[in-house]
Amino acid sequence: MTPVDIDDIPRQNPCAQCGTPIPFPDWIEPGEGRVSYLWTCHACNYRFEAVAIFPHEAIKHPPLAA
Repeated sequence: MTPVDIDDIPRQNPCAQCGTPIPFPDWIEPGEGRVSYLWTCHACNYRFEAVAIFPHEAIKHPPLAA
C-alpha cells in the first residue's frame, strides 16, 4: 500500500447532499490504483465516500529487488 502525500489530500470538497464545503476527509484509504476518502458534512450530517481511480501509468511502483 502506498502512503498518501499530505499535499495530495483533497480539501474543501463540497458535500454531496447540501453542497457545503468540507475542510478535509475523515478517513483516507489508499489501495492499488485508487484512494478512497470518507467525508462527513457537519452542516447536514451526511456521510459519503469518494474514490479516486488512477490510470495504471500514474501508479508509482517500488523498484524491484535485485
